[in-house]
Amino acid sequence: MSRSPALTDKVAVILGGSGGIGAAAAKLFADEGATVVVTYRSDKAGAEALVASLPGKGHLAAPAIMEDSSSLQGLAGLVESKLGRTDILVNSAGYTKPVPAGDLEGLTDDFIDEMMRVNFRGQFAAIRIFRKLLDASGDGLVINVSSLAAQTGQGSNIAYAGAKAALDSMSKGLARALAPAIRVMTVSPGAVDTDFVPGRGAEQLAKIAPTIPLKRVATVDDCAKAIVACATHLPYSTGSIILVEGGRAL
Repeated sequence: MSRSPALTDKVAVILGGSGGIGAAAAKLFADEGATVVVTYRSDKAGAEALVASLPGKGHLAAPAIMEDSSSLQGLAGLVESKLGRTDILVNSAGYTKPVPAGDLEGLTDDFIDEMMRVNFRGQFAAIRIFRKLLDASGDGLVINVSSLAAQTGQGSNIAYAGAKAALDSMSKGLARALAPAIRVMTVSPGAVDTDFVPGRGAEQLAKIAPTIPLKRVATVDDCAKAIVACATHLPYSTGSIILVEGGRAL
């Protein structure tokens, strides 16, 4: 006997859903019966193609810019008018670029501000803006995609690690503040086989893999499964950080 989809009649909004981890999560949410909103910054065609490939119906592709609260407000209005609800908000959008840890001159004020706007402030703004819809769901869920760099201080650059640490702290604070109507979870990947970090390709990832206890870097599906599990298998969890790093933090 086949299992019924766990998220039928739910609406999942995925910020940064057009590529990488977000796109993989969109596919798994749709497989579980959810109606999915995939946001994009510039790749409209890619987002629309992804939406067209998803099982089910009613899925949307919509523009959104994380550091522009008016853009996020427009997204919430569109989702409410088209779908009438939001049950799950996934903050998977983000940005970074490599700056060596010792290059303090490379971490300019403007660069640090940019890291915070895109990787922390925008996520908070999205939750603030979607709060009404998530409250109305009666079973609202926010999933913030963080990074192992938040815990280790090591990553593409120190400012990015700091922004993700702030995201982790914010997630815990909001988990308490928004309960019981809204749960807030964090999924924290280590090295992932994507092009998210500019200049870090297959050769660099191949060097990282042997240093990880499970001897491979994460795939986008590894991360997406953890994201969707927050909605399908962890109903009594909030404020938790789920590591998807193969034991790299050990």
